[in-house]
Amino acid sequence: MHENPYYTAEQHGDYDLFGLGDFVLEHGATLRNASLAYKTFGRLNKDADNAILFPVMFSGTHAAMVPYVGKDLALDPDRYFIVIPNQIGGGLSTSPHNTQGPYSTAAFPELSIGDDVRAQHTLLTDHLGVKSLQLVTGWSMGAQQTYEWAVRYPHMVKRAAPIAGTAKTTPHCALYVDVFSAALCADPAWANGTYGSASDVYQGLRRMARVFAMMGASAELFNKEHWSNYGFSSVEDFLRGFWENWFLPMDPNNLLCMAKKWRSGDVSQHKDGDLEAALNSITAKVFVIAFEQDMFIAEADCRHEQKMIADSELISIPSQWGHFSMLGVANEDFQAIDASLARLLATPV
Repeated sequence: MHENPYYTAEQHGDYDLFGLGDFVLEHGATLRNASLAYKTFGRLNKDADNAILFPVMFSGTHAAMVPYVGKDLALDPDRYFIVIPNQIGGGLSTSPHNTQGPYSTAAFPELSIGDDVRAQHTLLTDHLGVKSLQLVTGWSMGAQQTYEWAVRYPHMVKRAAPIAGTAKTTPHCALYVDVFSAALCADPAWANGTYGSASDVYQGLRRMARVFAMMGASAELFNKEHWSNYGFSSVEDFLRGFWENWFLPMDPNNLLCMAKKWRSGDVSQHKDGDLEAALNSITAKVFVIAFEQDMFIAEADCRHEQKMIADSELISIPSQWGHFSMLGVANEDFQAIDASLARLLATPV
């Protein structure tokens, strides 16, 4: 167990913890006294059917998605009860760095996207009293969770908007996960996950951040030096001030735990490996949102899956920020995503 001041309310804002008890994972291990961190906005109505679920991405917490919640936005807490759950393994929920005993740090068991979604389902139904979801949406690994919800619990999900993520991790994306994980683990200080402090693995975290920089934004953003429009004075300043600044406070074992989960994402397991059958089983109204210059999750990969979902729509957003368009660094990206969610919520189901 490692103390890490990054994974605190001081850094991410207030949140609640839901006790999962002894939570049995899909791979067979049991996380004892497990907890799921989450943040809510608004109030559940008397029919318990105005909820929106907004699961988070790799390395992120609820704090990164909070800007999408607010009055006069699509996710308006005056209209909806919005729940943003953090990932198991993500740092605020039960994770490698905060677990004691035989599953501490590098010995933390393998997780699945399904583990997160089952925990969220228990939170919503048993604790918060939610009966149905007006919308499930999420970015990247949040999109993986969105697809899992739509396939696993179709009776609860009225609308779904997976953003820059796939229902089944592609071979190309799996290779990317392998590369950034190897960059992190190549630091001798990682010591097979037995480091004394996350800050000891400084070089590995820096290398990982630069792999993310190479693929996370578009070539155009770098080649035309458009990073200068966002307050950075050089490429090196951009690499350090944006990408390294994001990853350096984090715990390497937490990141690797999430990476394995990302790599194994696959809703086809619910239909004996048949992805088309799994996506055909979705009954929600679906908008698949892609970013045109995304090099993590190519627009073509999003389109390939979208065509397997009945009465769905692909929305492609042009942005130099590629996969990281979701962070809304460019205001036009934020506005396009918010408008897409608002249109979906206005669509009768």
